[in-house]
Amino acid sequence: MSALTTPGGILTVRDPAIVLASGSPRRRQLLQLVRLSFRVSPAGIEEVPLAGEAPPAFASRVARGKALEVAVREGSTPVLGADTVVEIDGAILGKPDSDRAAERMLRSLSGRVHRVHTAVALAVGSHCNDLVDTALVEMMELDQRMIHWYVASGEPMDKAGAYAIQGLGGLFVGAVKGSPQTVVGLPIHRLPELFAAAGLDFWSLVQHEKS
Repeated sequence: MSALTTPGGILTVRDPAIVLASGSPRRRQLLQLVRLSFRVSPAGIEEVPLAGEAPPAFASRVARGKALEVAVREGSTPVLGADTVVEIDGAILGKPDSDRAAERMLRSLSGRVHRVHTAVALAVGSHCNDLVDTALVEMMELDQRMIHWYVASGEPMDKAGAYAIQGLGGLFVGAVKGSPQTVVGLPIHRLPELFAAAGLDFWSLVQHEKS
């Protein structure tokens, strides 16, 4: 157990160190990778863009909404929210709701460079800090056979932009400019910065491997 200073005063942190306001298995895996102890309590907010809302602003609003919704019931435990948005030609590509929608998204990305924005927010009570990290992804040319094969795998159906770079979709990614973890859904290289903005020492919370 450790005591940390936050904008609201002294915060006593017990294991787990944080709550993850997301059911994403990819985000769980990335937090496990850095050995940050956590438990999962998914948020239930609606993820619908507002009229004229820019993709990074949408991702930020949703990440903050997730963190703050869960923080209400978590007391002084820090809550991490995140949201990932795929952008092409200024438009947001969400998660496809059908095979046809997935095929349409993949055709729009084929042979082009698009942006992936992942926002992360850390809430302690009603206080919330957030940031957005962006990566550029170059997609290979996809013919109809490749698209049909990928959609038939089922992988695109719960993924923003209808692909998963860490899965079979990695076959179609030619290059990434920025952090691959941002594309996966959690820019872990920005977590120390986010925690510091909330008055928390990230490095005192990560668990070291026992010998």
